[in-house]
Amino acid sequence: MKFLDLSKVYIRSGGGGAGCVSFRREKFIEYGGPDGGDGGNGGSVIAEAVDGLNTLIDFRYQQHWFAKSGQHGMGSQKTGKSGEDVILRVPVGTQILDEDQETMIADMTEVGQRVVLAKGGNGGWGNLHFKSATHQAPRRANPGQEGVERTLWLRLKLIADAGLLGMPNAGKSTFLAATSNARPKIADYPFTTLVPNLGVVGVDGVEFVVADIPGLIEGASEGRGLGDLFLGHVERCNVLLHLVDGTSGDPMGDAKTIIHEIQSYATELAYKPRVTVLNKIDALDDEERAFLKEEMETALGTEVLMMSAVSGEGVVEVLRALRTQIDEGRLRHKIAEETPQEDDTWQP
Repeated sequence: MKFLDLSKVYIRSGGGGAGCVSFRREKFIEYGGPDGGDGGNGGSVIAEAVDGLNTLIDFRYQQHWFAKSGQHGMGSQKTGKSGEDVILRVPVGTQILDEDQETMIADMTEVGQRVVLAKGGNGGWGNLHFKSATHQAPRRANPGQEGVERTLWLRLKLIADAGLLGMPNAGKSTFLAATSNARPKIADYPFTTLVPNLGVVGVDGVEFVVADIPGLIEGASEGRGLGDLFLGHVERCNVLLHLVDGTSGDPMGDAKTIIHEIQSYATELAYKPRVTVLNKIDALDDEERAFLKEEMETALGTEVLMMSAVSGEGVVEVLRALRTQIDEGRLRHKIAEETPQEDDTWQP
Protein backbone atom coordinates (compact mmCIF):
# COMPACT_ATOMS: atom_id res chain seq x y z
CA MET A 1 0.00 0.00 0.00
CA LYS A 2 1.42 3.35 -1.01
CA PHE A 3 1.98 5.88 1.78
CA LEU A 4 0.26 9.26 1.43
CA ASP A 5 0.06 11.84 4.21
CA LEU A 6 -1.55 14.82 2.44
CA SER A 7 -4.71 14.89 0.36
CA LYS A 8 -7.25 17.42 -0.88
CA VAL A 9 -10.96 16.58 -0.78
CA TYR A 10 -14.14 18.28 -1.96
CA ILE A 11 -17.24 17.72 0.16
CA ARG A 12 -20.87 18.77 -0.08
CA SER A 13 -23.71 18.03 2.29
CA GLY A 14 -27.17 17.29 0.99
CA GLY A 15 -29.86 19.94 0.72
CA GLY A 16 -33.15 19.64 2.56
CA GLY A 17 -36.27 18.65 0.68
CA ALA A 18 -39.00 21.25 0.08
CA GLY A 19 -42.25 21.18 2.02
CA CYS A 20 -45.46 20.25 0.22
CA VAL A 21 -48.60 22.32 -0.36
CA SER A 22 -51.47 19.86 -0.36
CA PHE A 23 -55.10 19.66 0.78
CA ARG A 24 -57.07 16.71 1.96
CA ARG A 25 -59.55 15.49 -0.65
CA GLU A 26 -61.40 12.31 0.29
CA LYS A 27 -64.83 11.07 -0.60
CA PHE A 28 -67.43 11.29 2.18
CA ILE A 29 -65.11 13.54 4.26
CA GLU A 30 -67.04 16.74 4.93
CA TYR A 31 -64.14 18.93 6.00
CA GLY A 32 -60.78 18.87 4.24
CA GLY A 33 -57.79 20.93 5.20
CA PRO A 34 -54.04 21.22 4.62
CA ASP A 35 -52.06 17.99 4.80
CA GLY A 36 -48.75 18.83 3.10
CA GLY A 37 -45.81 16.97 4.64
CA ASP A 38 -42.33 18.29 5.49
CA GLY A 39 -39.25 17.77 3.35
CA GLY A 40 -36.55 15.35 4.50
CA ASN A 41 -33.25 16.55 5.94
CA GLY A 42 -30.14 16.42 3.79
CA GLY A 43 -27.28 14.04 4.58
CA SER A 44 -24.20 15.31 6.39
CA VAL A 45 -20.52 14.70 5.63
CA ILE A 46 -18.81 13.21 8.70
CA ALA A 47 -15.18 12.32 9.38
CA GLU A 48 -14.48 9.30 11.59
CA ALA A 49 -11.12 8.10 12.92
CA VAL A 50 -10.78 4.34 12.46
CA ASP A 51 -8.18 1.80 13.48
CA GLY A 52 -6.09 -0.15 10.99
CA LEU A 53 -5.27 2.70 8.57
CA ASN A 54 -1.94 4.54 8.31
CA THR A 55 -2.23 6.27 4.94
CA LEU A 56 -4.57 8.63 3.09
CA ILE A 57 -4.17 6.84 -0.23
CA ASP A 58 -7.93 6.19 -0.46
CA PHE A 59 -8.51 9.92 -0.86
CA ARG A 60 -6.15 10.10 -3.82
CA TYR A 61 -8.58 8.06 -5.92
CA GLN A 62 -11.82 9.51 -4.53
CA GLN A 63 -11.63 13.22 -3.83
CA HIS A 64 -15.31 14.16 -4.12
CA TRP A 65 -17.65 13.21 -1.27
CA PHE A 66 -21.24 14.34 -1.78
CA ALA A 67 -24.11 13.44 0.55
CA LYS A 68 -27.64 12.80 -0.73
CA SER A 69 -30.33 15.47 -0.54
CA GLY A 70 -33.60 14.94 1.31
CA GLN A 71 -36.76 14.12 -0.60
CA HIS A 72 -39.61 16.59 -0.90
CA GLY A 73 -42.64 16.33 1.31
CA MET A 74 -45.85 14.82 -0.07
CA GLY A 75 -49.57 14.95 0.56
CA SER A 76 -51.37 12.96 3.23
CA GLN A 77 -48.87 14.36 5.76
CA LYS A 78 -46.03 12.30 4.32
CA THR A 79 -42.56 13.49 5.28
CA GLY A 80 -39.83 13.12 2.69
CA LYS A 81 -36.99 10.65 3.24
CA SER A 82 -33.82 12.11 4.73
CA GLY A 83 -30.58 11.84 2.76
CA GLU A 84 -27.93 9.38 3.91
CA ASP A 85 -24.78 10.65 5.59
CA VAL A 86 -21.37 10.22 3.99
CA ILE A 87 -18.57 8.95 6.28
CA LEU A 88 -14.93 9.80 5.58
CA ARG A 89 -12.92 7.09 7.36
CA VAL A 90 -9.50 8.54 8.16
CA PRO A 91 -6.48 7.16 10.06
CA VAL A 92 -5.96 8.14 13.68
CA GLY A 93 -3.71 11.20 13.73
CA THR A 94 -5.33 12.95 10.75
CA GLN A 95 -5.66 16.71 10.90
CA ILE A 96 -8.49 18.30 8.90
CA LEU A 97 -7.59 21.75 7.60
CA ASP A 98 -9.55 24.41 5.79
CA GLU A 99 -8.75 25.36 2.21
CA ASP A 100 -6.00 27.77 3.34
CA GLN A 101 -4.11 24.78 4.87
CA GLU A 102 -3.68 26.76 8.09
CA THR A 103 -7.05 26.82 9.87
CA MET A 104 -7.48 23.52 11.71
CA ILE A 105 -11.04 22.19 11.81
CA ALA A 106 -10.40 18.95 13.70
CA ASP A 107 -7.58 16.79 14.98
CA MET A 108 -8.56 13.11 14.92
CA THR A 109 -6.48 11.61 17.73
CA GLU A 110 -8.71 8.83 19.08
CA VAL A 111 -10.33 5.78 17.51
CA GLY A 112 -14.04 6.35 17.01
CA GLN A 113 -13.83 10.16 17.12
CA ARG A 114 -16.40 11.73 14.78
CA VAL A 115 -16.63 15.30 13.48
CA VAL A 116 -19.36 16.79 11.28
CA LEU A 117 -17.59 18.58 8.45
CA ALA A 118 -20.69 19.73 6.55
CA LYS A 119 -24.15 19.52 8.10
CA GLY A 120 -27.04 18.61 5.86
CA GLY A 121 -29.74 21.17 5.19
CA ASN A 122 -33.02 21.08 7.12
CA GLY A 123 -36.15 20.02 5.29
CA GLY A 124 -38.78 22.67 4.61
CA TRP A 125 -42.14 22.74 6.38
CA GLY A 126 -45.25 21.72 4.52
CA ASN A 127 -48.44 23.80 4.65
CA LEU A 128 -49.75 21.62 7.50
CA HIS A 129 -47.38 23.51 9.83
CA PHE A 130 -48.98 26.86 8.97
CA LYS A 131 -52.57 25.89 9.79
CA SER A 132 -54.21 27.95 12.52
CA ALA A 133 -57.69 28.93 13.69
CA THR A 134 -57.52 32.12 11.66
CA HIS A 135 -55.70 30.67 8.69
CA GLN A 136 -57.31 27.34 7.93
CA ALA A 137 -56.21 26.95 4.31
CA PRO A 138 -52.55 28.07 4.06
CA ARG A 139 -51.02 27.85 0.63
CA ARG A 140 -47.38 28.29 1.62
CA ALA A 141 -44.54 25.89 2.32
CA ASN A 142 -40.87 26.37 3.05
CA PRO A 143 -38.14 25.35 0.61
CA GLY A 144 -35.44 23.09 1.95
CA GLN A 145 -32.19 24.51 3.29
CA GLU A 146 -29.27 24.26 0.87
CA GLY A 147 -26.29 22.03 1.60
CA VAL A 148 -22.77 23.19 2.46
CA GLU A 149 -19.92 22.86 -0.02
CA ARG A 150 -16.31 22.96 1.18
CA THR A 151 -12.77 22.22 0.06
CA LEU A 152 -10.62 20.64 2.77
CA TRP A 153 -7.12 19.27 3.24
CA LEU A 154 -6.35 16.07 5.14
CA ARG A 155 -2.89 15.89 6.71
CA LEU A 156 -1.75 12.74 8.49
CA LYS A 157 0.63 12.87 11.44
CA LEU A 158 1.31 9.34 12.56
CA ILE A 159 0.67 8.50 16.21
CA ALA A 160 3.86 7.08 17.72
CA ASP A 161 5.45 7.06 21.16
CA ALA A 162 9.06 7.48 20.00
CA GLY A 163 10.45 8.97 16.81
CA LEU A 164 13.76 8.21 15.09
CA LEU A 165 15.95 11.05 13.86
CA GLY A 166 19.30 10.97 12.12
CA MET A 167 21.29 11.51 8.95
CA PRO A 168 20.78 9.14 6.02
CA ASN A 169 22.35 5.73 6.74
CA ALA A 170 22.54 6.39 10.48
CA GLY A 171 20.98 2.98 11.10
CA LYS A 172 17.40 3.99 11.88
CA SER A 173 15.76 1.35 9.72
CA THR A 174 18.18 -1.31 10.97
CA PHE A 175 17.27 -0.44 14.55
CA LEU A 176 13.54 -0.65 13.76
CA ALA A 177 13.97 -4.00 12.00
CA ALA A 178 16.08 -5.39 14.88
CA THR A 179 13.63 -4.42 17.62
CA SER A 180 10.24 -4.97 15.95
CA ASN A 181 8.47 -6.99 13.27
CA ALA A 182 8.62 -4.06 10.85
CA ARG A 183 10.59 -4.73 7.67
CA PRO A 184 11.74 -1.37 6.28
CA LYS A 185 14.06 -1.25 3.30
CA ILE A 186 17.73 -1.45 4.31
CA ALA A 187 20.64 -0.81 1.95
CA ASP A 188 24.17 0.68 1.94
CA TYR A 189 23.23 3.90 0.17
CA PRO A 190 21.52 7.05 1.52
CA PHE A 191 17.78 7.73 1.39
CA THR A 192 16.74 4.09 1.32
CA THR A 193 13.80 5.13 3.51
CA LEU A 194 11.47 7.29 1.43
CA VAL A 195 8.31 7.08 3.58
CA PRO A 196 7.75 6.78 7.34
CA ASN A 197 7.57 3.32 8.90
CA LEU A 198 5.99 2.22 12.17
CA GLY A 199 7.06 -0.63 14.42
CA VAL A 200 5.99 -1.94 17.82
CA VAL A 201 8.95 -2.64 20.11
CA GLY A 202 8.92 -4.25 23.53
CA VAL A 203 11.11 -4.15 26.65
CA ASP A 204 10.54 -5.17 30.27
CA GLY A 205 7.01 -6.38 29.63
CA VAL A 206 5.70 -3.25 27.89
CA GLU A 207 5.31 -2.25 24.25
CA PHE A 208 5.38 1.11 22.50
CA VAL A 209 5.29 2.39 18.91
CA VAL A 210 8.40 3.74 17.17
CA ALA A 211 8.26 5.85 13.98
CA ASP A 212 11.13 5.86 11.49
CA ILE A 213 11.23 8.81 9.07
CA PRO A 214 13.55 9.48 6.11
CA GLY A 215 16.97 10.87 7.01
CA LEU A 216 17.66 14.58 7.25
CA ILE A 217 20.59 16.41 5.66
CA GLU A 218 21.99 19.89 6.09
CA GLY A 219 19.52 22.38 4.61
CA ALA A 220 16.52 20.08 5.02
CA SER A 221 14.53 22.94 6.55
CA GLU A 222 15.10 24.81 3.27
CA GLY A 223 13.90 21.90 1.16
CA ARG A 224 17.14 20.04 0.42
CA GLY A 225 16.93 16.28 0.04
CA LEU A 226 13.51 15.16 1.20
CA GLY A 227 13.41 18.34 3.28
CA ASP A 228 11.37 18.49 6.47
CA LEU A 229 8.40 16.89 4.67
CA PHE A 230 8.08 14.06 7.17
CA LEU A 231 9.11 15.78 10.41
CA GLY A 232 5.44 16.27 11.26
CA HIS A 233 5.19 12.54 11.94
CA VAL A 234 7.39 12.84 15.05
CA GLU A 235 5.64 15.92 16.46
CA ARG A 236 3.25 13.79 18.52
CA CYS A 237 5.99 11.58 20.00
CA ASN A 238 6.85 11.64 23.69
CA VAL A 239 10.55 11.18 23.03
CA LEU A 240 12.96 11.44 20.10
CA LEU A 241 15.72 8.89 19.48
CA HIS A 242 18.64 10.68 17.83
CA LEU A 243 20.92 8.14 16.13
CA VAL A 244 24.43 9.23 15.19
CA ASP A 245 26.59 7.13 12.87
CA GLY A 246 29.87 6.45 14.68
CA THR A 247 31.58 5.51 11.40
CA SER A 248 30.61 8.59 9.39
CA GLY A 249 33.92 10.42 9.90
CA ASP A 250 32.29 13.43 11.56
CA PRO A 251 29.77 12.24 14.15
CA MET A 252 29.82 15.58 15.95
CA GLY A 253 28.96 17.48 12.79
CA ASP A 254 26.14 15.04 11.99
CA ALA A 255 24.64 15.43 15.48
CA LYS A 256 24.73 19.23 15.34
CA THR A 257 23.18 19.23 11.86
CA ILE A 258 20.15 17.25 13.02
CA ILE A 259 19.66 19.48 16.07
CA HIS A 260 19.86 22.60 13.89
CA GLU A 261 17.33 21.25 11.39
CA ILE A 262 14.70 20.34 13.99
CA GLN A 263 15.15 23.75 15.63
CA SER A 264 14.58 25.40 12.26
CA TYR A 265 11.46 23.30 11.68
CA ALA A 266 9.70 23.83 15.01
CA THR A 267 10.94 25.15 18.33
CA GLU A 268 8.69 22.84 20.36
CA LEU A 269 10.17 19.83 18.56
CA ALA A 270 13.68 20.86 19.64
CA TYR A 271 12.61 20.88 23.30
CA LYS A 272 11.12 17.40 23.30
CA PRO A 273 12.94 14.80 25.41
CA ARG A 274 15.74 13.37 23.30
CA VAL A 275 17.87 10.26 23.71
CA THR A 276 21.17 10.56 21.84
CA VAL A 277 22.80 7.31 20.76
CA LEU A 278 26.11 6.63 19.05
CA ASN A 279 25.30 3.80 16.65
CA LYS A 280 27.43 1.23 14.77
CA ILE A 281 29.91 0.84 17.63
CA ASP A 282 30.62 -2.72 16.46
CA ALA A 283 32.95 -1.12 13.90
CA LEU A 284 34.84 0.89 16.57
CA ASP A 285 37.51 -0.21 19.03
CA ASP A 286 37.41 0.63 22.73
CA GLU A 287 39.61 3.70 22.36
CA GLU A 288 37.47 5.20 19.59
CA ARG A 289 34.28 4.52 21.53
CA ALA A 290 35.55 6.26 24.66
CA PHE A 291 36.87 9.25 22.68
CA LEU A 292 33.67 9.82 20.67
CA LYS A 293 31.42 9.35 23.70
CA GLU A 294 33.36 11.90 25.76
CA GLU A 295 33.56 14.39 22.88
CA MET A 296 29.83 14.22 22.13
CA GLU A 297 28.76 14.46 25.77
CA THR A 298 30.94 17.54 26.23
CA ALA A 299 29.69 19.27 23.07
CA LEU A 300 25.98 18.38 23.40
CA GLY A 301 25.71 18.63 27.17
CA THR A 302 23.75 15.41 27.49
CA GLU A 303 24.38 11.73 28.12
CA VAL A 304 25.26 9.71 25.04
CA LEU A 305 24.40 6.01 24.89
CA MET A 306 26.26 3.52 22.71
CA MET A 307 24.65 0.86 20.57
CA SER A 308 25.01 -1.46 17.63
CA ALA A 309 21.69 -2.35 16.02
CA VAL A 310 23.39 -5.10 13.98
CA SER A 311 25.08 -6.96 16.85
CA GLY A 312 22.46 -6.04 19.46
CA GLU A 313 24.99 -4.47 21.83
CA GLY A 314 23.36 -1.75 23.94
CA VAL A 315 19.93 -2.08 22.28
CA VAL A 316 18.12 -3.04 25.49
CA GLU A 317 19.63 -0.08 27.34
CA VAL A 318 18.41 2.27 24.59
CA LEU A 319 14.89 0.82 24.72
CA ARG A 320 14.83 1.24 28.49
CA ALA A 321 15.95 4.86 28.15
CA LEU A 322 13.08 5.47 25.73
CA ARG A 323 10.60 3.76 28.02
CA THR A 324 11.37 6.10 30.92
CA GLN A 325 10.46 9.11 28.75
CA ILE A 326 7.10 7.78 27.54
CA ASP A 327 3.92 8.54 29.46
CA GLU A 328 2.73 5.53 31.41
CA GLY A 329 -0.74 5.84 29.89
CA ARG A 330 0.63 5.30 26.36
CA LEU A 331 2.50 2.11 27.19
CA ARG A 332 0.83 -1.19 26.37
CA HIS A 333 1.53 -4.04 28.77
CA LYS A 334 2.16 -7.45 27.29
CA ILE A 335 -0.25 -10.22 28.23
CA ALA A 336 1.68 -12.92 30.00
CA GLU A 337 1.18 -16.31 28.38
CA GLU A 338 -0.05 -18.80 30.93
CA THR A 339 1.71 -22.15 30.71
CA PRO A 340 -0.58 -25.06 31.57
CA GLN A 341 0.49 -26.84 34.72
CA GLU A 342 0.71 -30.60 34.57
CA ASP A 343 -1.60 -32.41 36.96
CA ASP A 344 0.01 -35.36 38.68
CA THR A 345 -3.36 -37.05 39.14
CA TRP A 346 -4.16 -39.24 36.18
CA GLN A 347 -7.75 -39.33 35.02
CA PRO A 348 -9.22 -41.34 32.16
